[in-house]
Amino acid sequence: MDGGKCIYRRKARLMSEQDFFKIALSDFAFEAASGGAIRHLADLGYTVKQIGEKLTYPTPPERVRGAVWKHLLETGVILTKEPGSGKEQGKAEYRMERDKYGRTSFRLASSGGDRARSICFKEKFYNETQDGALKLFLGKLCERNGENEVYISCDFGWWSRSEPEKLAEAVEVLNERQQEYISGLPWENIVCYHRLDMRMREIVVKLYEAGYYQGTCYCLKTAERIMIEKR
Repeated sequence: MDGGKCIYRRKARLMSEQDFFKIALSDFAFEAASGGAIRHLADLGYTVKQIGEKLTYPTPPERVRGAVWKHLLETGVILTKEPGSGKEQGKAEYRMERDKYGRTSFRLASSGGDRARSICFKEKFYNETQDGALKLFLGKLCERNGENEVYISCDFGWWSRSEPEKLAEAVEVLNERQQEYISGLPWENIVCYHRLDMRMREIVVKLYEAGYYQGTCYCLKTAERIMIEKR
């Protein structure tokens, strides 16, 4: 009986090692064939659908979606923790250092920047009468802080699971490329925070003007947290 158990354990370990090798080989092939291209196209603003159409190496759509999502997280375009909470660590990086004797070592660092530190925000509510049109208001926030230092909350993942019909109705107000961007990403079932670049600004404004958006805007440089209620 004990001998049988040992044989079973060896077989299980061998299968596990083989599976690990297959996964590692698959990841290596994917990175060599498509990884760099996917990240480059994502940086240029292409949607997941557009990236898939441009790849010369056949890559499953889910693999493209996962690679784009991972890249957006690592570059800080999307955060899964509240900006300025001190919980978002950014992308882990290893930096090579040399001591006075010339010995080399590697130190773990984070490229999180301001989004990785805790910020005491001044809170306010957006008031269309006082602050003007949302498009102009958000534009001014980005001018004061820099586009990379402003984030907006997104409930697309939670919305798609709890009220998919309402989400489908809401995205109808967006143009085709904006719809592709939202539907192409594997949003987690939590509130995420997207950098307020031009595309996301236009998406939020359209949803707000149609009465669908409410959320929070975070300005890291000026330490402002602005609540935006439904119109």
